[in-house]
Amino acid sequence: MDIMSFKSRIIQKKSITMILTDSDRCRDGIQLKKSLTARDLTGLGIAAIVGAGIFSTIGNAAYHGGPAVSVLFLFTAVACGLSALCYAQFASTIPVSGSAYTYAYASMGEIAAWIIGWDLIMEYAVGNIAVAISWSDYFTAMLTGVGIHFPEYFSMDYLTAKAGYDAAEVLLRNGTQFFALKQDLRESWLAWQSAPALTHRLRLIVDIPAIAIILLVTRLVYIGMKETKKIANLMVIIKLAVLIAFIGIGTFYIHPENWHPFAPNGISGVLKGVSG
Repeated sequence: MDIMSFKSRIIQKKSITMILTDSDRCRDGIQLKKSLTARDLTGLGIAAIVGAGIFSTIGNAAYHGGPAVSVLFLFTAVACGLSALCYAQFASTIPVSGSAYTYAYASMGEIAAWIIGWDLIMEYAVGNIAVAISWSDYFTAMLTGVGIHFPEYFSMDYLTAKAGYDAAEVLLRNGTQFFALKQDLRESWLAWQSAPALTHRLRLIVDIPAIAIILLVTRLVYIGMKETKKIANLMVIIKLAVLIAFIGIGTFYIHPENWHPFAPNGISGVLKGVSG
């Protein structure tokens, strides 16, 4: 295969007609059954818009942005709105499965679709890991609140514990008191110190709650969409109820004097919440 033919192959596009035709064909006698209703799709849309980041990253965003984090919601609302319009246009034009991979194949070519397909796989994998770790923190904090202590070395990943332990050791050797360390460094130090030693340098440290929730969700997805959608809809209702309750109760604790300075770290601090 010469260079020109290879180049034309990787940038070739798939026509919408061909995509729709391939979607209607039954592959090896098996075809996916449509089991989601308009209500289910609406629930999935709400779950995607009000993502887990509202629980896992809002604290970090508020830390960097201060009261100006409210402006951050406007930035993200505009970005989400533009993204929604793009997806609505694509979905109405190419009403088949495949999401961004299929849309890229039709508009930009095979190589772009291949890259985006792998990007999506990595995005879902890494994103789920971050959410699982955040959920683990909430879960262990809840257990602590009811008097159940979960070992630090079973609620933290190995690399975080090792990095935190090394950083804490440096500060301790320089004269910093243990309780003057940041909470995450104290937890990492305790996790490393109390973890069972497998070898001289290797400790048994694993985030069991994070692994457990990933396995549970994987099992639910494996069962099938028809069965899973009921749980997904229930989780959306719970999520919205929590947010509405938070906003409703929070209105009684608004103190405008805390809004100064409004943006302690400037616009860069506000935008840092987006990347966080």
